[in-house]
Amino acid sequence: MRIKKQEKKILWHQKVRNRSLIMKTKEEIVNNWLPRYTGKELESFGKYILLTNFMYYVELFSKWNNVPIEGRDRNMPSATFDGMTIINFGMGSPNAATVMDLLSAVNPNAVLFLGKCGGLKKKNMVGDLILPIAAIRSDGTSNDYLPNEVPALPAFKLQIAVSTTITKFKKEYWTGTVYTTNRRVWEYDDRFRKYLMKTRAMAIDMETATIFTVGFANEIPTGALLLVTDQPMISTGIKTAASDAEVTGKYVETHLKIGIDSLREIKDSKISVKHLIF
Repeated sequence: MRIKKQEKKILWHQKVRNRSLIMKTKEEIVNNWLPRYTGKELESFGKYILLTNFMYYVELFSKWNNVPIEGRDRNMPSATFDGMTIINFGMGSPNAATVMDLLSAVNPNAVLFLGKCGGLKKKNMVGDLILPIAAIRSDGTSNDYLPNEVPALPAFKLQIAVSTTITKFKKEYWTGTVYTTNRRVWEYDDRFRKYLMKTRAMAIDMETATIFTVGFANEIPTGALLLVTDQPMISTGIKTAASDAEVTGKYVETHLKIGIDSLREIKDSKISVKHLIF
């Protein structure tokens, strides 16, 4: 009889514990999942976020600021210094949407995506910087957040801050539209290449439109600075392991430094880059 009472008590406690883990709202979900994906407590995130697809960016940030990399065993490792957090969220639009949803848990003041892209114009050289004024939503993922008619736009003031920083580094940049696709292997497809020419897009990637759209849906000011790493419209310009390593060695450090300084300028000047109305 005593054993049955103990079993009932254990079952009751299990039910109470399970009930406490039930998450019914988006806020409850992202508050639980952001630490789970990153291995980092909510309170320890900076209010200024750098996003990247590549671990090397996080490693450089960690090395330059002498801070540890958190969550190496998680989906989205990160490093934090002086109110700024850099996160490697992985590749593709679903991951981009996920990280932007999760970041709503900490309500960042600004999110800047430091991405790599393929240049679609003959004038785009490897190593060039592209500051997008908009992105074409061919990613698919963003359709779950806003109607197709809604353009994917960055926060204008954030892009201005990036532009100012690029100038301070005595660098030039292109502006234009980025075509965001959910296709990774398309370089062989002549029909798709001809379609890209019709769009007149400056570059192609897999995340920018998603980040802009989901950021807007979550009322998070977002921007992007893209590094041209290949010229996929010509056969000799398609990215290889060797060419990617060369680009990383020559251009990534400057790309990251510009991103850091851009957010630092916003942070230090205490200006808001948030849209007046979301």
